[in-house]
Amino acid sequence: MIAVRSRAPQRARLSALGAYVPEQVVTNADFVARMDTTDEWIVSRTGIRERRYARPDQATSDLAIEAARAVLDDAGLPAADVDALIVPTCTPDHLFPSVAAITADAIGAHNAAAFDIEAACSGFIYGLSQATALVESGFARNVLVVGAELFSRLVDPDDRSTCILFGDGAAGALVTAGDPGDTDGFLGFDLGADGSLACELLLPVGGTRQPASQPFAREAAYVQMNGREVFRFATRVMEETTVRILEAVGLGIDDIDLLVAHQANQRIIDHAIGRLGFDPAKVFNNVEHYGNTSAASIPLALWEARQAGVLRPGMQTLLVGFGAGLTWGATVVRYEP
Repeated sequence: MIAVRSRAPQRARLSALGAYVPEQVVTNADFVARMDTTDEWIVSRTGIRERRYARPDQATSDLAIEAARAVLDDAGLPAADVDALIVPTCTPDHLFPSVAAITADAIGAHNAAAFDIEAACSGFIYGLSQATALVESGFARNVLVVGAELFSRLVDPDDRSTCILFGDGAAGALVTAGDPGDTDGFLGFDLGADGSLACELLLPVGGTRQPASQPFAREAAYVQMNGREVFRFATRVMEETTVRILEAVGLGIDDIDLLVAHQANQRIIDHAIGRLGFDPAKVFNNVEHYGNTSAASIPLALWEARQAGVLRPGMQTLLVGFGAGLTWGATVVRYEP
């Protein structure tokens, strides 16, 4: 990518969507068969009935590659015309190189800058903000944002509190330059983090604090989560970030046509929309079928909403994410394919 600021004003436009999920379906019955739990216990606490797991020969980049191709097919855009590829993920193939670099090479986006964003389940919102900044500064015209996660490799299969929650998948969107005269695009973003809560959700081993080359306890190799604190944070911050972004862009709850939140837990979403007074009929959820796919969850839900005819052109859409860090993010965007 060679970046030269455009003299013409540009408005970032959400123009295309795509997704890929692995074929293997893991149901609650699979957990019931090998640990002390029930389908009723899982569904009542999470809303999840099934999730997808990648094949043993697949890594995160393999999922991202398929989702990126799906987005480009939806847009009718050649990979050579992608100026930047951003992959929000916290489950990369390696600490380096980036999943984005591997993905860009595989799809033929040889003119694109490529980098990962690590903001966990808020990552897709963070990625959209970066894409918007690149487009509206005039440094890019087409930015591909693909959230991709393979959490099934990072959860302890014997830990009932985490293994039931997560699934694998990838999904993304194309943010492209539109004419300000007829494009609404992204009205604003609310992004934040509270690092004082960092230890409430983390993967201890694999970085410089606790290198994998040093001895470690088995449990340190898997996701560690204080479920009660994360639930408390998520329900609070989902409401707060929604209020802030709507106030910032001068809209009310009734002005939103569709809400798509991070698909972590049905109880979190229900709690937040209840406190906000949001019409449940305007909320799209698919956590029942995919579980928590972290940075892939919002674009996967957007894509599925579009496929189901729930997301239609021109809809004013509110996207809300929250996750490890602990981070949060929200944006209001009109879908303009």
